[in-house]
Amino acid sequence: MTDALKLGFGPFTAPAKGVLVVFCDDSLKFGPATAKALGSANGLVARAAKAEHFTGKSGSSLDLIVPEGLKVVRLTVVGVGKVSELTPKDFLKLGGIAMGKVPASAADGAVFAELPGGAMKPDQVADLAQGAKLRAYKFDRYKTKRKDDDHSVKSRAVTIATGDSSGARRAFEARDGIADGVLMARDLVNEPANVLYPDEFARRTLALKKVGVAVEVLDVKAMKKLGMNALLGVGQGSSHDSRMVVMRWNGGKKNDAPVAFIGKGVCFDTGGISIKPASGMEDMKGDMAGAACVVGLMHALAARKAKVNAVGLIGCVENMPDGNAQRPGDIVTSMSGQTIEIINTDAEGRLVLADVLWYAAKRFKPKFMIDLATLTGAIIVALGQEYAGMFTNNDELSHRLHLSGEATGELVWRMPLNPVYDKMLDSKFADMKHTGGSRWGGAITAAQFIQRFVADKTPWVHLDIAGTGFDSRMSDINKSWGSGWGVRLLDKLVADYYEK
Repeated sequence: MTDALKLGFGPFTAPAKGVLVVFCDDSLKFGPATAKALGSANGLVARAAKAEHFTGKSGSSLDLIVPEGLKVVRLTVVGVGKVSELTPKDFLKLGGIAMGKVPASAADGAVFAELPGGAMKPDQVADLAQGAKLRAYKFDRYKTKRKDDDHSVKSRAVTIATGDSSGARRAFEARDGIADGVLMARDLVNEPANVLYPDEFARRTLALKKVGVAVEVLDVKAMKKLGMNALLGVGQGSSHDSRMVVMRWNGGKKNDAPVAFIGKGVCFDTGGISIKPASGMEDMKGDMAGAACVVGLMHALAARKAKVNAVGLIGCVENMPDGNAQRPGDIVTSMSGQTIEIINTDAEGRLVLADVLWYAAKRFKPKFMIDLATLTGAIIVALGQEYAGMFTNNDELSHRLHLSGEATGELVWRMPLNPVYDKMLDSKFADMKHTGGSRWGGAITAAQFIQRFVADKTPWVHLDIAGTGFDSRMSDINKSWGSGWGVRLLDKLVADYYEK
């Protein structure tokens, strides 16, 4: 959850208190309104910059405490580098940096959205504001005691000064909804598993009804009737029953096929009978980051009234090792009718996706399906925490996702799919094994398995977000363990290519 942040827009006026954040280029030039507001402090900034070797490099900053000539308690100058090279994601980053310079102890802050050439455009101001909102997030609802030196305030009011307040406010409306979707996803990922178990996860998706999303929850009985034995097998060792949630946003034409997003929602993954090592197992509360992204995305699309029909599906299970748990060597029949030999119960996410993907394709006949899953450690070995692994049967969809990733900074890298890997999934007893039985190409064989459940030749992408979904690299717009990764990426994909 965020601080009680009041984010507003106003004119260029030197604030009488709090913190002031301004921008300069790599020649230390300010915009005219900024220079006017600083007044005699311009000379102070020049002297401080020389003393601190501050050059206005992009992302760098210069702090002045109780600056002479100003009423604020702190002045921060943030460098933007060369103005001609700035992109939308740079403004998002600058907003995050600016918000980071308004400390928790400050009740008021002002950010001058101006460059040396003049006031930022409304879209640029809106990107700046979105970055600030994303940066302000923190998850501290379970902290009941504060340190003696913690002087944080209960709420912060940050005003972004701009030449066109009403225009910036209008431009921010859609971005505000997208940011709320990211924060919703972060909240879900950060929750402990004793709070967010499958039924509770499903219950929380009902909040989407407030923004016009239709929500349908399928219980164990309904999934048994559908034959979703691959999904149900994962959760049969838990005292918490599994759930599948179907979320629908109908913003497009009545008869248009929807776009579909599917999320792995393993609320906690012990590994089951193939139990994981104890070290780091607490992180497995985040094994539902793919499902969290889908929920956040559905909120974002509805909040900005996206002109598209979209469906989001999440399979919510808990993988526990009790006496009823699934065993290595078990054989299950998936909803597709294909039989699967279980080799390692810790490879559970692909079983969840197998049934949900089949259901999505058969029921909704979507234009495409994209699934997100914190699936394999192998993808972290291959790509680290900078890129999500992308596996696909469709070149056009792959290219569009790549461009959306470059635009948002949520990067994807295409990995191979090839029938030569299928022999690693051959089983002596069933139609297939669900793992390759080897460390080699683990992320690829997982994707090869999932592909077998993509019905009717539906265009499909599998995003392995094990390196980006939680405990990922901190950035200027995220200081949280749960990243909310994927919401902005997929919203951008929809906005640029699938809205009418």
